[in-house]
Amino acid sequence: MNQVHILLFILSVNLQCAVQATGDITQEIGDSNTNHLNQIFADHWQYKMDTNPIFANSADPNIPITKLADVSLLALTQQSIFNQSILNRLESINYQQLDRVSQINYRIFKAQIDNSLALFKFADYQIPFTLDSGFYTSFARIPDRVPLQTVEDYQNYIQTLKSWPTQVDSQLSHMREGLKNGMTLPKELLTNIVSTVKPFLIKADESVFFQPFTKLPKHFSNKEKEQLINHSLDIINSHVIPGYRRLADFFEHEYSPGARRTLAASQLPNGKQYYKQRVRHFTTLELTVDEIHQLGLDEVARIRLEMAQIIKDLNFDGDFKTFIQFLRSDPQFYATSAEQLLKQASYIAKKMDAKLPSLFKSLPRLPYGVQAVPDSIAPTYTTGRYIPAPKDGVKPGYYWVNTYNLKKRPLYVLEALTFHEAVPGHHLQISLNNELENLPLFRQQSYISAFGEGWGLYSEWLGIEAGFYQDPYSNFGRLTYEMWRAVRLVVDTGIHAKGWSRQKARDYLASNTALSLHNVHTEIDRYISWPAQALSYKIGELKIKQLRNFAQTKLSDLFDIREFHEAVLGQGSVPLDVLEEQIQEYVEHKLSLSQ
Repeated sequence: MNQVHILLFILSVNLQCAVQATGDITQEIGDSNTNHLNQIFADHWQYKMDTNPIFANSADPNIPITKLADVSLLALTQQSIFNQSILNRLESINYQQLDRVSQINYRIFKAQIDNSLALFKFADYQIPFTLDSGFYTSFARIPDRVPLQTVEDYQNYIQTLKSWPTQVDSQLSHMREGLKNGMTLPKELLTNIVSTVKPFLIKADESVFFQPFTKLPKHFSNKEKEQLINHSLDIINSHVIPGYRRLADFFEHEYSPGARRTLAASQLPNGKQYYKQRVRHFTTLELTVDEIHQLGLDEVARIRLEMAQIIKDLNFDGDFKTFIQFLRSDPQFYATSAEQLLKQASYIAKKMDAKLPSLFKSLPRLPYGVQAVPDSIAPTYTTGRYIPAPKDGVKPGYYWVNTYNLKKRPLYVLEALTFHEAVPGHHLQISLNNELENLPLFRQQSYISAFGEGWGLYSEWLGIEAGFYQDPYSNFGRLTYEMWRAVRLVVDTGIHAKGWSRQKARDYLASNTALSLHNVHTEIDRYISWPAQALSYKIGELKIKQLRNFAQTKLSDLFDIREFHEAVLGQGSVPLDVLEEQIQEYVEHKLSLSQ
């Protein structure tokens, strides 16, 4: 970290000179704490707009993307210094004198700044990928994220592709430093890591990056089309593919051989503090590892009883293990084509669309589509995911369904998956959040995992109230998804803090759920490579259910499910302690109106 310390010193001196030249950076326009706070928000927002082209375009589609963000050590160090200056300004504010809304904004913003500073302190940037996502897979989504309507748009896109080698250089530098420090993914996970890069090592005209040039707008002249096609092929051949090739060579010859032999995040440099910080970030609550582990064990036991009751009601001839094997192997539970799986997912989603008005007062304006996970990332990708829409007003959000290896994609979990990723889960929640006009800009762009993933899992359960899961196998699928998230509390803490092996975690997940063994393996590896993120689902869902029970008990006949959901979602994505305060205020206000 000596290199970082030198950069910190140099940039601190430069920052002090800039402050002296331009006046006291903490001097704000306006006398009130609220104005001071809002100015801090605005300054931080502008910094992100200035330093992250993709973020800037997502916030304002009129801002073109012509390059990737600078992720060099110098840039990251400068960003950390700026964030520290922001934190200093925040701490100069009298929190108690802020109004209620501003206090919530303050808490959410400060948590984000604290997290950014902590990640830099722990050198988290030296591990810039997990097994199913990272800088090189997100770059492959660039064709779907940039506006492509004019010749200039396509030229800007080509310019963005040209910046790929620079980003690869920076990321390779970070990972090489991580190899020196032991800040890497575990070697045990990296057997097939090169396979995640190889899909991009193909002929230029077959590349995902060339796809936009296969459907150029008809109003382009033939000369313009020819020039764009030739230029794009040249850049893909000279910049994009070589960048991926260098990355593949690095993974195979340097990273995999040199990666750490340990498994737990707590065994990284400063690992115990790092994992504790990750737990706090992803749960937004002050919970100890032991509390989370025990909560998971309790939930596993409860859900197991419900699963056993379904097996009994089906008069199945066999025990739990035999029933799970039946679900994993019987052809009746699997689609025979990708089209069939996508059609079934679309049908379920459309049926739920019709139920939404009975459950929600506010519905998003933005539609969503159903798509297969791209072939280039599908083999190591999760079962499904929601991809939010860019703010260009042209493209929808998408519910991604993984159609790779159909024999491992059971239909009995498809209702639960759809409700989580599409509606009433991520699409509804994220789209409503983006449409809120009373939030600061940073909150319109915020995604708090415990809230969002907790809402997604709550949405699976909400399917019961909407009349789904009529088929007992589908209801078992719902329970296996809930069990999956309960098991996460046990295995994530087990792996990262209690010395569990990869195989022990696999066995625990496999023996308690009906997930396919393929999913079991990819999921456990995901938890290992992304410490504590898996905790957010069940922790968030339990908190939302607890608050719903509180509201129903207090309000009795006054309880309205649509109003409750409005109270949960109406202030956007918030930490769970803030959500609890919101629901308490909603209940008190409702009771006061009835008196």
